[in-house]
Amino acid sequence: MRRSLTIAVAVAALVTGAVCAAGPAGAAPVAAVPVTDFNADGYADIAVAAPGGTVNGKDDAGYVTVLYGSIGGVDTKRPQVISRASAGIPGDAVNYDSFGRVSAARDFDGDGYTDLVVGSENGQTIILWGSPTGLTDSVALSLPQHSGPLAAGDINGDGHADLVVGTGLVGVEFGPISRTGTSSGRTIVPFDSEKDSRYEFIVGDVTGDGADDILTTHGFEDMGHGTRLWKGGKDGSVTRVPGAITPSSGGVVADFDRDGFGDFATFKFGTSQEDITIRPGTVEIRYGSPSGLSTRTTTITQNTPGVPGVNETGDEFGLALAAGDVTGDGYPDLAVGVPGEDIGNTDSAGSVVLLKGGPKGPTGSGALAFSQSTSGVPGASEQGDRFGEEVQLADVNDNNRADLIAAAPWEDAPKVDSGAAWVLRGSKNGPVTSNIATFNPAGLGTPQADAHFGSSFSH
Repeated sequence: MRRSLTIAVAVAALVTGAVCAAGPAGAAPVAAVPVTDFNADGYADIAVAAPGGTVNGKDDAGYVTVLYGSIGGVDTKRPQVISRASAGIPGDAVNYDSFGRVSAARDFDGDGYTDLVVGSENGQTIILWGSPTGLTDSVALSLPQHSGPLAAGDINGDGHADLVVGTGLVGVEFGPISRTGTSSGRTIVPFDSEKDSRYEFIVGDVTGDGADDILTTHGFEDMGHGTRLWKGGKDGSVTRVPGAITPSSGGVVADFDRDGFGDFATFKFGTSQEDITIRPGTVEIRYGSPSGLSTRTTTITQNTPGVPGVNETGDEFGLALAAGDVTGDGYPDLAVGVPGEDIGNTDSAGSVVLLKGGPKGPTGSGALAFSQSTSGVPGASEQGDRFGEEVQLADVNDNNRADLIAAAPWEDAPKVDSGAAWVLRGSKNGPVTSNIATFNPAGLGTPQADAHFGSSFSH
C-alpha cells in the first residue's frame, strides 16, 4: 500500500549506450560511464536499497542488497546483503538510520573494480571496495556526518572518479580515494540562500569538455526553485552557470543525439509542491552545448504521439528516469517510471515506458509500456504498488544491450510494503517479457515488512 510520497534522492551519471561518437569540431568525445561491475567480470551488477528494512530489531535501520550479473542475467541465488550490522561495516544498526538511502558507484581508487559509497540518515558515509569476489572491505570516508545526496563523476576530467556530496553545499571529493577513506583533494561551493535545499545531484558532461558538470534540483519554500548547472573544470573548479531552468526533480545526463554534449532529461513540474503529485507528469530533455544547457528542448508526455496511455491526474510520468542503449543501435534510450499510473481500475499500480532513442533523441515513436498486468511480467497490478517508482538500465548479461530494471518499493511481496524488482532483458526491439527475473526480500531471505526494497538503485 502507498504511504505519503517522498521524493527519493536520485543519483545519475552520463550514459551513452554501446557506441560513443566523437562530437563536432571543438567538442570532446563524450565518454561512456564505466559499468557498475563490483567484481570486474564484464557483467553489470545491481545494488538495491531497502532503507526501511529492520536490522537486528532496529526499525528502518536499512540495508543494501547486491545482485551480481552473469551470462544468464541477474544471479539471485547469491545475494550480498550489507547493513550496519554486517561484519566490517563502520557504525551500528540504529533505528531510523535508513542505511542505503543514498549511494554512488564508481571505481574511486582506480584499481579496475567498481566501489560503492553508501550513506544514511544519521551515520557515517562509508565506501565498500570492489574486488575479484565483489564488494569486500569497507572504511568510513573522511567526511562530516550528513544525510545529503551523493553522486559520482569526473569533475576535473583527470580520469579519476570523484564523489559529489553535500548538505547546504556542492562538495567534491577528488579521486583517487585512498583505502583509508581520504580523497586526493576537495572543493566546496556553498549554496547562496536558505531556500537552496535540494533533492539530488545529477552528474554528466553537458559542455563536452571532458570534465563532468553537476546539476542540482531544489526544494520548495513558497514556490519551486529552478534547476541549476554547476560547471566542472580541469583546474578542479566548480562554477555555477548563471540562471536556472524550470523546477524539476531527478533525471539523467546522456548524449542522446551523439553530438558530443551531454543532454539532461528530467521530471519537469510547476511552481508548487502539489504540482508533483497532481499533474500527469512531463519529461523534458534539454540538450547540451559548449556553454551549458541550450534552449533546444524536447518535451514528452503520455499525450505525445506514440507514447502509450494518456495524461491523467497523478500519473507522475517521469518521476524516475534512466538512460541506456536497450536496442543496441548506439543511441541511448530513456526508461520512464510512471508510478502513479492507474492500470484499469487499480489506482497507482504503476508502469514503465521505454522511449526509444535515435539521431533526434528519444521520441514517442515505437515507445513501449510495461506493468504487472503486461503478459509475461510476474505479479499482478495492485493498488499502491507504484511499479516504476525507480528504474535502471544496465547490461547484466553482457550482450551489448541494456536491460530494464524496474522497482515497486510499495509492493506487498508478501509482507506489507516489502518491495520488489524485475529485470526485463534488452533486445533490438526493446525489453522482452520472456524469462523475466524478479526478486524481493522474501525470495532473497532479507528483512521484509516495510523494507521498501527497490527505493533506489546505485549508479
